[in-house]
Amino acid sequence: MAATADLPHPEADRIELVEVLAALGHPARLEIARKLASGREAYCGEVVPDLPRSSVTHHLKTLRESGVILQEPRGRRLYLTLRRADLDARFPGLLDLVLGLAPHDADTSR
Repeated sequence: MAATADLPHPEADRIELVEVLAALGHPARLEIARKLASGREAYCGEVVPDLPRSSVTHHLKTLRESGVILQEPRGRRLYLTLRRADLDARFPGLLDLVLGLAPHDADTSR
């Protein structure tokens, strides 16, 4: 498994809208992002669709390099997290719209 230094992630201010939309434009990558939308970290086997290993590698790399997910290898497992805070700060409301979710921070005090 690759070391964390071998898995480049863009800085939050370097995440580009066109790259995020392209990454989320594929059904398998969109499904991965939806499964991570709960905010909890998950290991790869929990959220990745049943695909050939080479396809999984490609999809995760695309999501990581676009800034949609954070990948962290630990031991023999690869943990994934949706970069919701970074994406919400950079493109407010985008994830809720693209993932088809109700706004995660809706005011429920009314």
